[in-house]
Amino acid sequence: MLGLLAGLTVAICVGGERIGTTLALGGNTTSTDDNNIVIGTDHLRLPSNHIRFAEQRQTGAAERVDIYATWPEMQGYSDETRNRFNDVTRTDGLLFLQISQSTMSRDMSGRIGPIYRHLFEGNPSVGPAGLTAHRMKAGSGYGAEIFFTGPSGTAGTAGDYGVRCILPERAELATSADCQRDVHAGQDLVVLYRFSSQLLPQWRAIDEAVLRFVEAKLVR
Repeated sequence: MLGLLAGLTVAICVGGERIGTTLALGGNTTSTDDNNIVIGTDHLRLPSNHIRFAEQRQTGAAERVDIYATWPEMQGYSDETRNRFNDVTRTDGLLFLQISQSTMSRDMSGRIGPIYRHLFEGNPSVGPAGLTAHRMKAGSGYGAEIFFTGPSGTAGTAGDYGVRCILPERAELATSADCQRDVHAGQDLVVLYRFSSQLLPQWRAIDEAVLRFVEAKLVR
C-alpha cells in the first residue's frame, strides 16, 4: 500500500502542470446534456460541461470520470464561467475531481492513524484555519510534502481531516493541484480532488462542497 500511496506523490508534482496544459488546449463544452455513467455499483448523472475530457462525455460503464468545477460556485463550463476555465494563470478558481471505484478500504482520513502518522517527522506546526502541519520523513517517498490534519469530525465525517500538499516557495508559484485529498462516497467510490494551496484556508468549505456535489450527482 505504501508503494501505491507514494506513487500519488508524483501525481501532485505533475498534476498542476498537466492540468494547466490540458485547459490551455481547450476541449471544454457548454453543453449541459446529462451523461449516465456507471462506475462499479454506483450510477452518476453528470452534465457534459462538468466533465473535463470529451471521450468521457458518454453514457455507459466507465473506470473513472474527471470533473472540474468553479470555486466556490461549483459550476461547470459556460459562457459566463469561460474566463475562469481558460485563464491558466489563475490557480484558485477551480477544483479538479477524479471519481473512480475505491481500491482501498480507507480514504485519506482513515489512513492517518495506521499509515501517515508513522511517517511524520519533527514537531508539528500551526497551519492555516485550524490545520496542523506535519513534515514527512525524507525516506518515506513523501519527503517534499506537507501533510495537514484538521480537527476530528469535520465535514460530517468520522476521523481527522487530512490533505497532502507540495507547497510552492512563493505564492505566485502555486498551481491548481498543489494539494490533494481523497474521500469515499456512494456505495464504493473514491473521490480524489485537487486544489491550489492558496485555497487551504477554505479547506473545510471545500471538503463539504465536494461531498455535496458528488452526492447530488448520484442516482439512488
